[in-house]
Amino acid sequence: QVQLVESGGGLVQAGGSLRLSCAASGLTFSIYAMGWFRQAPGKERDFVAGVSRGGGSTNYADSVKGRFTISRDNAKNTVFLQMNSLKPEDTAVYYCAAALSVVAPRRAYDYGYWGQGTQVTVSS
Repeated sequence: QVQLVESGGGLVQAGGSLRLSCAASGLTFSIYAMGWFRQAPGKERDFVAGVSRGGGSTNYADSVKGRFTISRDNAKNTVFLQMNSLKPEDTAVYYCAAALSVVAPRRAYDYGYWGQGTQVTVSS
């Protein structure tokens, strides 16, 4: 079956960095666009970043543009999210997701597979 397993979350001070990874199995990774979403307590799940299935096209939420970088390694079936200059408002559970699409959609509805999430906490 399809599995998406996130790792790399944790507690970091404001201004610090974290690198999230998402390892995929059970699917042909290279034909899926990949996205990262986040959900803070009491809030909706929001789009953070997406990468096309070939890796050549990326898109970001305005709130993370210039601070976060999404990338993928199709040989290793893994997608990454490098997060720099972290802010307390970045605190959330971060989820990776796979969409059968060329480019990464921004709507959660368009993603068919989801990981279990990894907690990111940024202290002030």
